[in-house]
Amino acid sequence: MFQLYCPVCREARAEEEFRPKGEARIIRPPVPEAASDEEWADYLYFRTNPKGLHTEQWVHAAGCRKIFLVVRDTVSHEVAGSWALGEAPVVVEGAAEGDSR
Repeated sequence: MFQLYCPVCREARAEEEFRPKGEARIIRPPVPEAASDEEWADYLYFRTNPKGLHTEQWVHAAGCRKIFLVVRDTVSHEVAGSWALGEAPVVVEGAAEGDSR
């Protein structure tokens, strides 16, 4: 178990209150009508799943129910930072090098 800081509620809570929503910053094909089947498959199904620091979306399911971004180490589950959508990322030493996008 680990703790996540909800930037909306401004409190650290137990992991059980949150639900992961997958990789963050996935780019939708710019012209959907012109996208190939391979581009749609890549957008809908394929994720990077890196070992190390990774930017993810999480929702505070048992709290404010808002989605926010988290930089988390996928090996140790250590959280390097979290911020609300539309906010500037929290600068944490070492997070920029391993961030997936």
